[in-house]
Amino acid sequence: MSRTAFLFSHLARIRLLLPSPYSLFHLKAGALGTIILSFPLKFIVQPVASKPPNDAVDTDPPTTLAQRLEDLLPQTQCTKCGFDGCRPYAQALAAGHAGINQCPPGGQEGVVRLARQMGQPVIPLNPVHGQERPRPVARIDETRCIGCTLCIQACPVDAILGAAKQMHVILPQLCTGCDLCVAPCPVDCIDMVVVTPGRTGWAAWSQTQADDARARHDFRAMRLRQEREAHDARLAAKAAARQRVTDTHVHASAAEHAERTRKQTIIAAAIARVEQQKDATQQEQSSPLPGFPAQPALPEDGS
Repeated sequence: MSRTAFLFSHLARIRLLLPSPYSLFHLKAGALGTIILSFPLKFIVQPVASKPPNDAVDTDPPTTLAQRLEDLLPQTQCTKCGFDGCRPYAQALAAGHAGINQCPPGGQEGVVRLARQMGQPVIPLNPVHGQERPRPVARIDETRCIGCTLCIQACPVDAILGAAKQMHVILPQLCTGCDLCVAPCPVDCIDMVVVTPGRTGWAAWSQTQADDARARHDFRAMRLRQEREAHDARLAAKAAARQRVTDTHVHASAAEHAERTRKQTIIAAAIARVEQQKDATQQEQSSPLPGFPAQPALPEDGS
């Protein structure tokens, strides 16, 4: 199956999540068709991350050591290894900045896988990063949930549904058991419940589940990046609008100042003319008429 055919089939599965009045895409006539998105993807509550058919999987092998190591990790994105996720841990492994025994969800079998790929001897799991354990899933006590959304923000695979001041719920089939939602909860309403008693590490977690978890994690990263870019674009637009208003005020103030200066100049000139006319009138009044002697000046005391 080609990449285009796989994309169409993937979008068709996403369409099933939308209300019937809305259509996610419409294929025009043609061999490949033209996809017209008519419903924002942000309204899709949970992305479809089911594993594609075997014939739709890209069979090209990973090209870098980091990619090959990432494929061997359980993709729980728990950060117990000391890194922000499975991909950063794989990159650190490839660069020689991390050990092969820092992934508790993968357990000892995960250490064996990484050692084989790295050509290193098998060593015990480092207890500093945690113990190998049966797989748990998070469960919210709905009677105590206050709808703070902190657990939603912490979940690396979008396995929690809810809204602000509304009750949250965890989808157990999507939860990787990473524990990241427990600490942020301000009312301690999240418990980790074991769902694979007696089975730990890769015995409690399949490759299909790992692939699905990575797909959801990548989708979440893409969504958050798009939201940040949209937020930054809105802020830039608001800043540009404020700058335009400021520039307009500056230009208006400059014009008002010029007009005020012009009026002050006219008034000053008018006052100068009046003063000149007043001085001329006084001079005319003080000059003696022809044929008449000048009047003596009166004493200042009036006597």
